[in-house]
Amino acid sequence: MGVREIITPPNPVLRQRARKVRAFTPGLQQLIEDMIETMRVAPGVGLAAPQVAVSQQVIVVEYAEEEDDHPNPPQLPKLYVIVNPEIIRRSKEMISGAEGCLSVPGFLGEVERHQAVTVKGVDRRGKPLRIKADGWLARILQHEIDHLEGILFIDRASKVWRAEESQVEAPVPV
Repeated sequence: MGVREIITPPNPVLRQRARKVRAFTPGLQQLIEDMIETMRVAPGVGLAAPQVAVSQQVIVVEYAEEEDDHPNPPQLPKLYVIVNPEIIRRSKEMISGAEGCLSVPGFLGEVERHQAVTVKGVDRRGKPLRIKADGWLARILQHEIDHLEGILFIDRASKVWRAEESQVEAPVPV
């Protein structure tokens, strides 16, 4: 496994539509392992292959829903690896929230997203999967799938601002 460089907007791969994965090769498995490690080291809660300069439809997300009354033991983050993800259902309800991005370091933006989505795709072994998500997990999935279309959060943001290091409540970059 290895940590890969996370690219920023001057790199044209971020603005290209990623190619569908057609073969589940050892190279794909290595990419997935590297993406997981890169996301964790960054640290972030999601990463799309174009963010590491690979134009393939692969995303990884690691996130734990926060409980209001602090469960004991705390909920561990769940790792999602989704190849060729596609949003097949979107709630009508929209919600606005602050987002950051590992490929746009130092900036945050207010982005309106669907409150809930259903995503279909395949796992790292090619087995079909379907994820129903709402809240922050839905936001993260939409953000990462946008990367596969060459869309950055700043393209959807109603306002963008420079992140202040003093912000205690800043969102985790995705």
